[in-house]
Amino acid sequence: MTQIHDTKTLDPRTTIGGLLSRVKMRMFEELDHELERFDITAAQYVVLKTLANGVDSASGLCKGVSYDPGAMTRMIDRLEKKGLVRRVRCPDDRRVVKLQLSDEGKTVYPKLVATAEEVTSRRLKGFSKAEVSQLEGYLQRMLAN
Repeated sequence: MTQIHDTKTLDPRTTIGGLLSRVKMRMFEELDHELERFDITAAQYVVLKTLANGVDSASGLCKGVSYDPGAMTRMIDRLEKKGLVRRVRCPDDRRVVKLQLSDEGKTVYPKLVATAEEVTSRRLKGFSKAEVSQLEGYLQRMLAN
């Protein structure tokens, strides 16, 4: 495989990994700020979004958002205390606990998505729709590699 960068002159701040990391950090900082009015953090939003998109277990959440089980349990506890998530015992196997957005979570979720989209749109200011689509395609290819 051909190396993309010369490791002797490599500047981690301007490589793909460095740039992706910085973009993610800035977006999370901005999202944290915008979600304060809902008493939600960006990390909590990611968990709620993952639940809303069909993941229904703590282990599935851990895989989807790269959290360790202890941190995820604490996150779920906080979201449950806020009334946004509920734990439901599986009727077929009472040892299994499924996670769901609560009614309150379902009510606030569209507002959270709209807020996240506002943050993303601000970060993509000046990009055409074609450029956004192209960037998404490049990132999907990176994930597939």
